[in-house]
Amino acid sequence: MRLDKYLKVSRLIKRRTVANEACDAGRVTVNGRPAKASVSVNPGDQIEIQFGTRTVKVEVVSVQDSEKKEAAAEMYKYL
Repeated sequence: MRLDKYLKVSRLIKRRTVANEACDAGRVTVNGRPAKASVSVNPGDQIEIQFGTRTVKVEVVSVQDSEKKEAAAEMYKYL
């Protein structure tokens, strides 16, 4: 699954366009490397997102095409 879609489905970022812009600005890394929105995300990958002064680091647990709001948090775990 594409990184921008994963960020939206897992609700780490609310909109796909915002996720796309964050990737283009270099604020998202996958496994320690700056990532474009088209990077493929697999279980076990580590994603780091910079929100201003705050940094969120998560590990991908599962990849689903769509997920309900309540179950979206189970797609990743915080590191």
